[in-house]
Amino acid sequence: MTLFQLEIQLVAAIVAGACALPGTFLVLRSMAMMSDAISHAILPGLVVAFFLTGSLNSPLLLAGGAAVGVCTVALVELVRRTRLVREDAAIGLVFPALFSAGVILIARYAGDVHLDTDAVLLGELALAPFDRWIVGGYDLGPQALYTMSTVALASVLFVTLFYKELQLATFDAALAATLGLMPVVLHYALMALVSVTAVAAFDAVGSILVVALMVGPPAAAHLLTDRLDRMVFLGVGIGVGCAVSGYWLAHALDASIAGSMATTVGVAFLYVFLFAPARGVVAVQRRRRRQRWTFACKMLTIHLMQHENLPDAALECHIDHLQDHLRWEVDFAGNVVRQATQAGLIGQVGSQLVLTTAGRRLANEAIVRD
Repeated sequence: MTLFQLEIQLVAAIVAGACALPGTFLVLRSMAMMSDAISHAILPGLVVAFFLTGSLNSPLLLAGGAAVGVCTVALVELVRRTRLVREDAAIGLVFPALFSAGVILIARYAGDVHLDTDAVLLGELALAPFDRWIVGGYDLGPQALYTMSTVALASVLFVTLFYKELQLATFDAALAATLGLMPVVLHYALMALVSVTAVAAFDAVGSILVVALMVGPPAAAHLLTDRLDRMVFLGVGIGVGCAVSGYWLAHALDASIAGSMATTVGVAFLYVFLFAPARGVVAVQRRRRRQRWTFACKMLTIHLMQHENLPDAALECHIDHLQDHLRWEVDFAGNVVRQATQAGLIGQVGSQLVLTTAGRRLANEAIVRD
């Protein structure tokens, strides 16, 4: 591995971690699409800041982008509060308008500088090592590495200092307001952090990968755990893993690095979506199948208990009569009898089905509970 490759992966990993931290709270607040809105809508803030400073490296670009990002959130909230449109529609109205304004400004006034729509949307991580931070004649590494490290550190400090407040405001904003924690202020502070992160990552990875890293890893982590602290660490870990593996996928395919990383995020989420131990599609289907058989076995024990002491018990407690009484198909009835027998709930005396002690207990508990 060359130093060039190592620097690209370090930048990508730090971007992934910096995006996953605020992204966790966006996912939990059901505001995942706000990351898409902010990452696009901050474009006019970047352009205006560039016009004022004449430099793409000025810290005012961060301030301008963050300010427009917060304005985006305020405008979305303002439109939503009219109750004429829903929040998703408000997002769809506000951010295309702001993003389009930024595109027009770039096309009209900044066509000859490295501030174009391709760079904003897609970014290019392969160019990050060429923009060096040189102090006193010493090469300290890529500028993007230090910029994103600063943003990541700010995210860590924000989440650490206001962890309890963020947790309470995320899950119960009304209680947080009652306790005087100012959830509205926390909300806009979080949105400002999202905006700063998106602006800082623009030049390196572009807005598309910012959205992927803010939403994909936290969403996957949410399927793996219910605990906020674990979700934060899992989201960061998944994001970093996807960033590194995405680079090597791009290296193997000779493809876009940002595109490969976004693809890796999608693949990772799909894997968790399918195979998460408790919430994955496979686990849910298995649980539903088990519940179906458990319920069917319970119904069988209740049916047998209701008929076992009647004169026609030999006739009613027969597998051939389950189809008529319980509306079961022949194959399904046979499978239920087999499952209940293996579980020790019923036995057979000749062709008659009889309850065991365990089966009778299960039937009694079901009847009493119902």
